[in-house]
Amino acid sequence: MKLGVLGGTFDPIHNGHLAVADEVRKRLEPDEILFMPTRQPWLKAGKPLTETEHRIEMVRLAIADKPCCKLSTIEIERAGPSYTVDTMAELRTQLGDRSELFFILGWDSLAELPEWREPGQIIRLCRLVAVPRPGYPRPDLDLLESSIPGLMERVTILDKPEVDVSASDIRERVARGKSISGLVPEAVERYIKEKGLYRK
Repeated sequence: MKLGVLGGTFDPIHNGHLAVADEVRKRLEPDEILFMPTRQPWLKAGKPLTETEHRIEMVRLAIADKPCCKLSTIEIERAGPSYTVDTMAELRTQLGDRSELFFILGWDSLAELPEWREPGQIIRLCRLVAVPRPGYPRPDLDLLESSIPGLMERVTILDKPEVDVSASDIRERVARGKSISGLVPEAVERYIKEKGLYRK
């Protein structure tokens, strides 16, 4: 089995996330892509997040018509900060050695990988798929290799999609009473409106 993993706060999930999943599906042909909301990313410790139940439901609504995309709540169910190495180890235990794991992250996150917990173990547990983030340069693989030996053989750099959508911008637009049509799936837009999320 070939499994892609796309993690994030998904606060809210938006069309950029879905475009990334579509591109990874075309390029790498995974059997499934897991959308994995985090409980509390360690890099964003202390920053307020929308209640877990809302973030989970928005992901569920966004991928409802995409058979290859599944929701995973293993990071939500695990107490404490979310560390990628723990998640990949848990998935590897569940799936066994015959399965291929692909962890999807942005160019900006790949550049920060040496600062993550046990980056060497992460690349042993899974392959990395790095997608562009507007405003961020293509990662320097030679520099990363010097910090994390073996990384170059375990990473695929994609040159698209280049989607200039951010969750923080969406939250700000909602707070100001502006439209978010076209930035999030229609079902997610309705949910945000119905639940009164992101209003000041």
